[in-house]
Amino acid sequence: MKKVITVAVSGVLAASFAMSACAAETIKIGGIGPITGAAAIYGSNVKNGMEIAVEDVNASNPDLQFELQFEDDEHDPEKSVNAYNTLKDWGMQLLGGTVTTSPCLAVGAEALNDNMLMLTPSASSQDVIDLGDNVFQVCFTDPNQGTASADYISEQKLGEKIGVIYNSADAYSSGIYSTFMAEAEAVGLEVVAEEAFTDDNSTDLTTQVQSCQNAGADLIFLPIYYTPASQVLIAADKMGYDVNFFGCDGLDGLLTVEGFDTSLAEGVMLLTPFVADAADEKTQDFVAKYAEKTGGDVPNQFAADGYDVVRVLYAACEQAGVTGDMDASEICEAVKAVMTSGDFTYDGLTGEGMTWDASGAVSKAPRGMVIENGEYVSLDAE
Repeated sequence: MKKVITVAVSGVLAASFAMSACAAETIKIGGIGPITGAAAIYGSNVKNGMEIAVEDVNASNPDLQFELQFEDDEHDPEKSVNAYNTLKDWGMQLLGGTVTTSPCLAVGAEALNDNMLMLTPSASSQDVIDLGDNVFQVCFTDPNQGTASADYISEQKLGEKIGVIYNSADAYSSGIYSTFMAEAEAVGLEVVAEEAFTDDNSTDLTTQVQSCQNAGADLIFLPIYYTPASQVLIAADKMGYDVNFFGCDGLDGLLTVEGFDTSLAEGVMLLTPFVADAADEKTQDFVAKYAEKTGGDVPNQFAADGYDVVRVLYAACEQAGVTGDMDASEICEAVKAVMTSGDFTYDGLTGEGMTWDASGAVSKAPRGMVIENGEYVSLDAE
């Protein structure tokens, strides 16, 4: 049987791909993430990255094609479940999502019941992969981000007294916070302030910043998303507080906050698996394609995560011998067996030699990034 996994991408690309799909078997891949709302930078970048990857895999092998449909969930768990059901009605056989953690937890429960394989680009909570053996991550888990951040700050001697500002109501933020604190103690970092907030009071974080200043913190760790992070930077600037900032992948998007003075982000550091200014051919090819697709935008790590999701699924389907007449549960079992076999590796934009264990967690190394002159550049460049 000829094995074809056809691609129909939503929007402008849909029509052209649909024409090539009509006479072929298809494997339908769903994507879910925020295209609108406060977290839209994450979902839109993932969507763009997935669409570029779909074009690449279809061009590389006419006998193995993908069809992609991406749904907006506005970073809302209930809307994400609705999006999942829409994709099921469409005929989804694999899920590349969801993008953010809380919606992923809600959708994951549905996917577990359906035995639908999920490969999330960026929902990093440990709770996500704890849902079941059908859920995998391309991103680091929150525990890994917290531990790696504490180690990096310690090894690079970035601060002597550490303040932490985190969202206690958010699974992503609180998960990183807890493992950061444990590792900080293990490596001897002095944490002098631990300040929490919730979504209800995230628009003015002056009190939290003031507490860090009063405690003498010379570095503030921010395991939070970019919108509240911008409020932290604004507050520090208003009070004349000269302090270093260090965050995780949630800060990627800080330069896109509407109305935010991006000069306040100069020197902000974060750990990320992808740096757009890397000189390797794979990264530069992706950066060029992303710029062409978006009219000159520079991809962030979420775009690279989205690209890697599609390429990982492509490689796993190819190795597993997946065909379009297999249902979602059959495909889940086949891909899961390949990805956890110990013989499956993937060299991607966000990591070389990526592997997955039975828990669904990925193994790869993070990279340091710093904002300089309004751009993200490698912190580890020689």
